[in-house]
Amino acid sequence: MSEVEELEMRIRNLASQDQAKLRDWFYEFDNELWDRQIQADFKAGKFASLIDEARKEFAEGKVREL
Repeated sequence: MSEVEELEMRIRNLASQDQAKLRDWFYEFDNELWDRQIQADFKAGKFASLIDEARKEFAEGKVREL
């Protein structure tokens, strides 16, 4: 049995209250990972072209208020 399969089985056997705690924890954990990835991508310049394009459109008046 793989580690993931073992975790799945253990999670299924948790009390519903513990499943809820795990779900909340995993949601926060996943958000932290996402935030770190976005920060790394930003530092690596992966958004530079999008930012440049947005600034250009703003300067040309091609934007509207939300």
